[in-house]
Amino acid sequence: MSETQYREPSGWATGAILFAGIMMIVLGIFEAFQGLAAIVEDELFVVTENYILDFDVTTWGWIHLLLGLLVIFGGYALLAGRTWGRILGLILATVSAIVNFMWIPYYPFWSILMIALAVWVIWALTSRWDQATGRA
Repeated sequence: MSETQYREPSGWATGAILFAGIMMIVLGIFEAFQGLAAIVEDELFVVTENYILDFDVTTWGWIHLLLGLLVIFGGYALLAGRTWGRILGLILATVSAIVNFMWIPYYPFWSILMIALAVWVIWALTSRWDQATGRA
């Protein structure tokens, strides 16, 4: 029977988790504002013709708004030190990247920026989790 050894969490790993939690909250706020913009003023976005994923802009707005609120919740759970917050963060960051990929025809620069932020969160959550939790 081997017991799990505990060691002092790494500063780098703890910083990466803190960074991921804060970035998730920022990403969620950006996502929610993007959704509000699409809901309130759907004529603001111009769609590329003949795009295969052509949905109504208001529908996209609701998707972004709800996803943004979930990402904010996931970031809060991660900052609160919940282990399930890490799993939720990975799932939501992945979904956010996919949703923003499908949003590229509506707002290309912003979508690519949001994908980059989501990938950055995924990296921070997967890079040194064992070191952050203090498990050997």
